[in-house]
Amino acid sequence: MTVLIIGNKGQLGWALERCAESHDIETVGVDLPELDMTHAKALDQLVARERWTAVVNAAAYTAVDKAESDAATAFAVNRDGVAHLADACGEHDLPLIHISTDYVFNGTATSPYQPDDPIDPLGVYGQSKAAGEKVLRERLDRHLIIRTSWLYGIHGNNFVKTILRLARERKELRVVADQYGCPTYAGDLAEAIIKIVKQWLRNKELSYGTVHYCNRGVVSWHQLAQQAIQSASRYEKFQVETIVPITTEEYPTPTPRPAYSALDCTRFTESFGIKTVDWKGSLDRMVDGLYT
Repeated sequence: MTVLIIGNKGQLGWALERCAESHDIETVGVDLPELDMTHAKALDQLVARERWTAVVNAAAYTAVDKAESDAATAFAVNRDGVAHLADACGEHDLPLIHISTDYVFNGTATSPYQPDDPIDPLGVYGQSKAAGEKVLRERLDRHLIIRTSWLYGIHGNNFVKTILRLARERKELRVVADQYGCPTYAGDLAEAIIKIVKQWLRNKELSYGTVHYCNRGVVSWHQLAQQAIQSASRYEKFQVETIVPITTEEYPTPTPRPAYSALDCTRFTESFGIKTVDWKGSLDRMVDGLYT
């Protein structure tokens, strides 16, 4: 049996392919330009191509700030594309794992969000992802929505790799210190997803619904930047001398960010027996992967 990974060129899709290989699970990955999530017929043909074990949708429109001026594309991919994929999976009786985001919440909480907490996205990106969740729940019973947060990995562009690049170029960095969340290593999320697929192979009627997965620990962007540089300093000497904490107001963006978007992963652990791991250890492993 083979797992279909949609969005295999992104940081999570890349990690999924490598994790599946280590578990002796065969995968087929697709991404732009070969597959466009907005083309319903192409999605249906892909899903019908062979008898997949499961489908994992790691594809999304993730340009958070650009989405504010390109809402049509964001919704075409994050809502309509998910609707097309849900219909195709339903037609061919396939379970779908779909990746969503902490941006469906408004960030006013003072404790980690539960999967059933009310959503209230602040910007177009979050609104389009919330809309994708809604159409998936309406169209496909055998689905698992995994919300994650602050994703970073060895492959692709992300906050950790940007910070390390800037630390090589500048003596001072200014990083937002009043937004809090749970950094998540793509390799850990990929490992969790592949373990779920293996459970589905053994028992087709496992838990579906909405869960959260992130690494353990709630930190600010400033703290994450400090730890990333500290971890990478084992391998190279950086130019940066000072990492200045700043407020959200000092770093304006087109899209408002949730001030607090930590996610509670209790349901995930109870449903699948997979424990989350500490963010610092995962960051070290990601950095090791960058340099070795």
